Amino acid sequence: MATPPQPEKPSLFTWLNSFMADTRVGKYFKLTERNTTFTSELRAGTATFLTMAYILAVNASVLTDSGGTCSVSDCIPLCSSTDFKNCTLLDESCKFPPVNPGYAACLERTRKDLIVATAASSLIGCLIMGLFANLPLALAPGMGTNAYFAYTVVGFHGSGSVSYQSALTAIFIEGLIFLVISALGLRAKLAKLVPKTIRISCSAGIGLFLAFIGLQNNQGIGLIGYSSSTLVTLGACPRSSRKAIAPVVTTANGTVSLVAGGTLSADVFCSGGRMESPTFWLAVLGFVIIAYCLVKNVNGAMIYGIVFVTVVSWFRNTSVTEFPATESGNLSYQYFKRVVDVHVMEETAGVLSFKGMDKASFWEALVTFLYVDILDTTGTLYSMAKFAGFTDSNGDFEGQYFAFMSDAASIVIGSLLGTSPVTTFVESSTGIREGGRTGLTAITVSGYFFLAFFFTPLLASIPPWAVGPPLILVGVLMMRSVVEIQWEDMRHAIPAFITIIMMPLTYSIAYGLIGGIGTYVVLHLLDWGEVLLVKFGIRKGKIKARDLPNDEGNSAQGNGKIPES
Repeated sequence: MATPPQPEKPSLFTWLNSFMADTRVGKYFKLTERNTTFTSELRAGTATFLTMAYILAVNASVLTDSGGTCSVSDCIPLCSSTDFKNCTLLDESCKFPPVNPGYAACLERTRKDLIVATAASSLIGCLIMGLFANLPLALAPGMGTNAYFAYTVVGFHGSGSVSYQSALTAIFIEGLIFLVISALGLRAKLAKLVPKTIRISCSAGIGLFLAFIGLQNNQGIGLIGYSSSTLVTLGACPRSSRKAIAPVVTTANGTVSLVAGGTLSADVFCSGGRMESPTFWLAVLGFVIIAYCLVKNVNGAMIYGIVFVTVVSWFRNTSVTEFPATESGNLSYQYFKRVVDVHVMEETAGVLSFKGMDKASFWEALVTFLYVDILDTTGTLYSMAKFAGFTDSNGDFEGQYFAFMSDAASIVIGSLLGTSPVTTFVESSTGIREGGRTGLTAITVSGYFFLAFFFTPLLASIPPWAVGPPLILVGVLMMRSVVEIQWEDMRHAIPAFITIIMMPLTYSIAYGLIGGIGTYVVLHLLDWGEVLLVKFGIRKGKIKARDLPNDEGNSAQGNGKIPES
């Protein structure tokens, strides 16, 4: 007599997911309602963190260029016991190449402080987002605003019009204003003033922005390089062929000299050997791994590509190593070998200064930070919520109040730690693509940022060519929103295109939104004028749905009704 088939035992992951769904944690985060699982959230958080882990090193490096709290007093006299001339001539020049060893040592302490500040502010922001907003969105100091902070407000090694301490004060006050705006619910209303066409195109623009970052040298695979004639061109040359550039001026007699106060760029120019970079081809392999996994709907696609490229890059004495046989490479490798390093902040925490508030440049910086945060972070939040499928027909999404509060609060906290404004990261789309649908994804990211306090040497050693491929492919995924744009109507198509194209080419989400909104307003002025004339009885006729403001017009068309005056 044949024995009946025995039911298969559930796998460990299946059992864990089923168990967690019925616990208080699962019910609080609505795992079942949002059609996700506990392990999917962990995987999504891991993918998000690995994609944005570069911010630990990149943000610290950018902000360190401002000089932080380092000053001439940190410079040390370079003289012998018989030569005292240079000992008494230490001035601002000691902060610039060739940088004084004492000042350089202070910069290194500042860089490590800023890695910790980046991790701490990101941890707190992700925790608030996960626990209260229950959204799979991660936060960290934003790219773009950190560059504005370092190179425009404070200036390279403190050469700007506002000190590092005063700039942090501007961010602190701006963060408090932003927090009040968010708490009163005004931020959501301000965001809804953005036309629907712009909100839709914002997602695609951010996708192109991410892809553009992923194609460059500093945070990507290096395919795109600098050209003196066309601005950008094909790159992917090896390290030995990359050159820095500097601003120059030509005098009346034809002499070419460096611009006073001008600074060298990163190694962005290829002098030869295009498409011969070994790290580029390793990145291409990582791209193919991720792309193939996406085609086959393999979970964890982003993680596999990042981990593969990173591990290969950690081997020394190879053409793709993250630790070349140079002074900086050797120092990076020595730091990497420590694996665990707990750094105590010495230079950047709690250094706010209110002394510079009487300067016009202080308030200019404050206002700029505020409007960039209102436009940039709000636009990113809506785009990520839309990408995850959380938004309703009005553009609202569950948990948006606390989502708005989380990045505003994180800006205040980040300023106290010494870092530039914190924002919702567009790399959150990587985790959303991996199945992240709840705040457990954000909490997982915060857990990794906590580990970053101890494993900074490892996390800071993820090479840019490992991060580039997933950024490019996330850009592919975010382009899907363009099908919702009314391309046949030029009054919608032109602002949408301006929004999309300006984000990557100006390297700013905020500038893209400003360009798109400005174009939208100009192209609709006549239509809105006609509507007002009809409504006030100055002119007779009917109001056509296409003449109404974007959202109202779409709604009227969708209902099949044309409002009459």
